[in-house]
Amino acid sequence: MIQIYSNSLGKEELNAIEKVFESKWLGKGPKTEEFIKNFSSRVITDNYQSIAFTTATPSNFITTTCCTDGIFQIMDLLDIKKGDEVVLPSISFVGVANAIMYKKAKPIFCDVDKHTLNPTAKHIEEKITSKTKAVIVIHYAGVPCDIENISKLCKEKNIKLIEDNANSPFSRYNNKSTGTFGDLGVWSFDAMKILVTGDGGLIYSNNKKYISKLERLTYLGLETSSGLSSTIDKKGWQFEVSSAGRRSITNDISSAIGIEQLKKVDTFISRRKEIHEMYNSNLINLDWIKLPSVPNYTYSSYYMYHIQVDNRDEFAKYLREKNIYTTFRYYPLHWVDFYKSKEKLPNTEYAANHTLCLPLHQNLTNKEVNYIINTVKKWKR
Repeated sequence: MIQIYSNSLGKEELNAIEKVFESKWLGKGPKTEEFIKNFSSRVITDNYQSIAFTTATPSNFITTTCCTDGIFQIMDLLDIKKGDEVVLPSISFVGVANAIMYKKAKPIFCDVDKHTLNPTAKHIEEKITSKTKAVIVIHYAGVPCDIENISKLCKEKNIKLIEDNANSPFSRYNNKSTGTFGDLGVWSFDAMKILVTGDGGLIYSNNKKYISKLERLTYLGLETSSGLSSTIDKKGWQFEVSSAGRRSITNDISSAIGIEQLKKVDTFISRRKEIHEMYNSNLINLDWIKLPSVPNYTYSSYYMYHIQVDNRDEFAKYLREKNIYTTFRYYPLHWVDFYKSKEKLPNTEYAANHTLCLPLHQNLTNKEVNYIINTVKKWKR
């Protein structure tokens, strides 16, 4: 079976893990600091000219156990509570809506462009009310959404903007990294992402007060450190707590993997782009398929390759019988009874009934890609 997702882990990652074992320091420590430093240097936070830009600093980031936990932490940080509303596209990861429900707030699902599956500022503005406290967006399949206009809208309305950057870890809009347009951004490094650390995530903010508070929320609400990091004139077992925080951090094992993955990620994305272009160039003449596109003012991470066809379910079954695994991401949340939504979202519903993600990962061989292309072409509708 040709898999839809795959990671690329090898001897470099194993050797890095072995060195962490030898150090006897497995928890959050020097390797985590190194990973954050190396990752932050890849995140472009501002673009002054076509060749001049600035990057994020390690102080802009906080580690977390996963992207979903990062969203939960942000809901706590922003004091989202009962009666508040948070606007998000219905085509979002389930964990995002769960974080809103956890705070007894109400997720308000907005529509998306029916082909890109990304929301626009107009889609979001239609759902904003006096109760709206935050907006959460994704960059579907790695292609940036209408993020400049969405950011402008949220600033005008004094609404917090959160970017779920799990699909788009190295994507850019007008040469500025996604995840840095809003008040907060969250990255994912789980086993099926482009950059893999086993699990884990990062939260970004350019607001120093947010980062300071997140440092406490993600580590047991501790105001003062304990143990060896305590000052010499104080008992190491003493501490102060200011909030009921959780322990939501990564460790040096995962970070060591991430350091090695960062060295390879450009190659991963380059190969994904090649496969994306192979699909497009070979399927473009099929009038029964709608192909994805990447606007020239954006840079994609090429996380997913999604097409749209009539009789999508039959087509997926046909491909599975030919040992090609496909899927659809993400099942519309306004259709999930738990969220008690009564929204009618025509573009989302069109996308949900027509969209299929074909295999896209750096481990695919040209032989496998050509097999997928030829199999698609042979489908008798």
